[in-house]
Parts: sequence; structure tokens; C-alpha cells
Amino acid sequence: MTPERGVRAWLLCGTLDIAYAAVWSLLAGGSVGGMLRGVAKGPFGDGAGDWGIAGALAGLATHYAIMGAMVAFWFAAARRLPSLARLPWWLAGTLYGFGLYLVMNAVVLPLRFGAPFPPPDLVKGAVALFPHIVFVGWPLAWLTRKDNRRC
Repeated sequence: MTPERGVRAWLLCGTLDIAYAAVWSLLAGGSVGGMLRGVAKGPFGDGAGDWGIAGALAGLATHYAIMGAMVAFWFAAARRLPSLARLPWWLAGTLYGFGLYLVMNAVVLPLRFGAPFPPPDLVKGAVALFPHIVFVGWPLAWLTRKDNRRC
């Protein structure tokens, strides 16, 4: 993997995922700024919700930092597990996205916010699972599939 390829994957997945979160927040009656301040609360505490634009920017930075870790882990796994490259890209991406969902929703969110897992509302669970697979796992697997040499 070249650094350029990793940056492109990071920006693509991060942008797709945050755009999904922004649209979902608006459809749910919230705001993009409020959603981003909610992300900032993870590492910066509940007070980040009162930081206005600074909280939103901190949330955006937090989101891209988390996405950087997700992308870096994918590339490390793809290098160390050649069998991953032999799977169809959609299957590898689905498995990776599901793994990311489990880490975030069964470990990170319960530890930080006390969020229940599995979620009592299965629709909310699906809403959380969808972007991990479609906007992170699939693009990563597509960009690194064995027959794709241009990315």
C-alpha cells in the first residue's frame, strides 16, 4: 500500500460515513453540528456538547481520527492475511464492516456512554451497522481487491 492509496481510502471512507451520519441526523430531527458535538463527547467529555463550532470541529477531527485507525487496520490485515484478498470484495468488506460495528457498538460505546448491546431497537442497530459495511468495509475491500491495480 502506498501512502497516497491509504490517504485516498481514509478520505473516501471518512467522508462517506460522516455524510451518512449527517443525513441521518437531519432526518431524525437533529443537526449536523449536534451530531458532531456528540462525537466530540467521546474523547473530550460531555462538556464538548457546549463548545459550539469548536465542539463540531473537534467531533469532525475525532471522526477522521477513528476512521484513520479503521483504514490502517484494514490495510495491515490485508497485508498479513493473504486469504483476505482471495475473498470476493463484497464478502471481505461485509465481514470487516461487521467487525467494526461490533468493536464500536459492543465495546467502545458501552464503555464510554453505557450504551446497551445489542441495541433494544433493532432498527437503530441496523442504522448503525449499515455504514460500517457499505461506507467503510465495501470501499476498503473494493480499493484493495487483488485485480485492482489503479487505486
